[in-house]
Amino acid sequence: MKRSLAAIGFLMLMVSSVFAQDEHYGQGFVFFSPTVISHGEGSVAHFGGGGEALFKQVGVGGEIGYLTPWRYFSDGVGLFSANGSFHVPNISKVHPFVTAGYSLVFREGSANGFNFGGGVDYAMRERTGLRLEVRDNVFSNFGSENVHMIGFRVGFTFR
Repeated sequence: MKRSLAAIGFLMLMVSSVFAQDEHYGQGFVFFSPTVISHGEGSVAHFGGGGEALFKQVGVGGEIGYLTPWRYFSDGVGLFSANGSFHVPNISKVHPFVTAGYSLVFREGSANGFNFGGGVDYAMRERTGLRLEVRDNVFSNFGSENVHMIGFRVGFTFR
């Protein structure tokens, strides 16, 4: 848990250090995601936020979120991700991207995994946008088969 918090702090410092630069920039984001968990767990709510530093089309970032059953919000788990991303060069206001990286789910214990996905950022104004994304978090620590957490995210970006 201490390593996760240290990693989050490091990523946030890194992102904030590039906000003032013109050649490179950082962006923050918040999201909400209805998420389906494989192996009979059903549907859950996932919400969170994070940030990334972008160097031309390549990005590095992190996020923290909360994954919880719809009916019992206190029964949720934390979900941390550290990711790399590739953003397709600007196509007017639409900015497609793909992302992949490390995932950590935690509550009383923890489990390591990975994630991958993609989506688009739609620039509504100069410093704000709408983000639509599909993300799959995969964990193999729960028995013999992988557990997938597939979510469709709707969120906002800001610089």
